[in-house]
Amino acid sequence: MRLLVVEDEPGMRSLLVRSLQREGYAVDTADNGEDALWSVAENAYDAVVLDAMIPAPDGFEVCRRIRAEGQWVPVLMLTARDAVPDRVRGLDAGADDYLTKPFALAELFARIRALTRRDPLERPAVLQVGDLTLDPASRLVRRGGVDIALSPKEFALLHELMRRPGEVHSRTSLIDHLWDFAYDGASNVVDVYVRYLRDKVDRPFGRDTIRTVRGAGYRLDPDA
Repeated sequence: MRLLVVEDEPGMRSLLVRSLQREGYAVDTADNGEDALWSVAENAYDAVVLDAMIPAPDGFEVCRRIRAEGQWVPVLMLTARDAVPDRVRGLDAGADDYLTKPFALAELFARIRALTRRDPLERPAVLQVGDLTLDPASRLVRRGGVDIALSPKEFALLHELMRRPGEVHSRTSLIDHLWDFAYDGASNVVDVYVRYLRDKVDRPFGRDTIRTVRGAGYRLDPDA
């Protein structure tokens, strides 16, 4: 499998290349956004490991442009920023997953294995579940052709649910991916935002797409 590593810090780039090569990957590198875009356009990669803070265009913009061109190579975004807005921004730009520095190499390898098990040709540029569509590149959401305005957090939550329709997403995993604070078993932030989403994407259209799975979490019902 061939990977592209986009990292401008020489020490980190060298570490990533050596470590991934030891895992059996062929690795190309880029240290800025323009070279990264050229590499993705010219080569068929199994995944891209993309640092968020690279010389312009930054990793968020690189990811957005990749998706805007209809390229659905899996993207794992690396960032030293662990603030929620940066994670949401990365997901909104079309990243498949993210990893906050510093990280364990074993976790990096596991996430790359998970991403490369997916077939990028099966993932549409616009996510669709029934008559509900979400465009990660333009950040447009529609149901039955009607535009739906969502806040960044609502968009990120819906994007997470629509990426794997039918699967149950636990409250813990949603908090970990979208809110980045320790789950103490008492927070109801996920329930609050699920209610917001239902009020915008389900109830006005007489639908019941976002289902509660008692004791487990939530899922987006593809047959609703």
